[in-house]
Amino acid sequence: MRWGDLRRSGNIEDRRGMGGGGGGGFRGGGLGIGGLIIVGLLAWATGIDPRIILGGLEMVQGNNPGMTQQEGKQGAPSDESGQFVSAVLGSTEDVWQQIFQQNGQSYRAPRLVLFENATPSACGLGQAAMGPFYCPPDQRVYLDTGFFKEMERRFNAAGDFAAAYVVAHEVGHHVQNLMGIMERVQQERQRVSRTQSNELSVRTELQADCFAGVWAHHAKTSLEPGDIEEAINAATAIGDDKIQKQTQGTVVPDSFTHGSSAQRVRWFKTGFESGQVKSCNTFAAQSL
Repeated sequence: MRWGDLRRSGNIEDRRGMGGGGGGGFRGGGLGIGGLIIVGLLAWATGIDPRIILGGLEMVQGNNPGMTQQEGKQGAPSDESGQFVSAVLGSTEDVWQQIFQQNGQSYRAPRLVLFENATPSACGLGQAAMGPFYCPPDQRVYLDTGFFKEMERRFNAAGDFAAAYVVAHEVGHHVQNLMGIMERVQQERQRVSRTQSNELSVRTELQADCFAGVWAHHAKTSLEPGDIEEAINAATAIGDDKIQKQTQGTVVPDSFTHGSSAQRVRWFKTGFESGQVKSCNTFAAQSL
């Protein structure tokens, strides 16, 4: 990915080096993308439910007033990983601002918080082991950049565009939040069975994958040969079926909350090939 020439976003809050914050845990949600790497491989051995694998905190309910927010350094960091994240975030801002404007709407960019080990959020205490996550109440994406190394080491999901796909997926949840989708899904999940709730979660996550593909379509000038393959490899590595097969030896489709490898790849490619938000209506799709 040719990210060196991309505009750097100033919507970065760097809390690295500040230490973790407070007690308490996440309210009503699950694990972020890193959960599949740090927790997923251990979950079944310890009896912990690892169903939420990617972006689980996107489905969190309400605020957590007990957590004291920290204020980190504002603006694009000077280190390479911080510059990379700032560049990718800036690209998502430019793409989504244009898309929203074309539809007569205004795009409010999320704040992206860089942290190490742990940090407070409006959703509770975010921890590195939970991986990147989006918190709807404070409209922030939380990311420990060390997660990118874990992706490469544990799941062979290497490459800068694989990392960019992760950021774009979390921003995709922010887009869902702005569109009112996440609130409606959460309300519906509280009224239905566990199996139906899991299906709604799958459709939400696959839509975020599709939105990541829409961003990639509009960011084509920054792509290099092999970039899309990196994203597809990452999406394949974190499918529910593949994780379940690795962790428990069997696959239980009714417990999926993020989609199979094939589904994740399909919806990312759908967004990438069309470049249109309307192509990402996973909730209306008869077949995922």
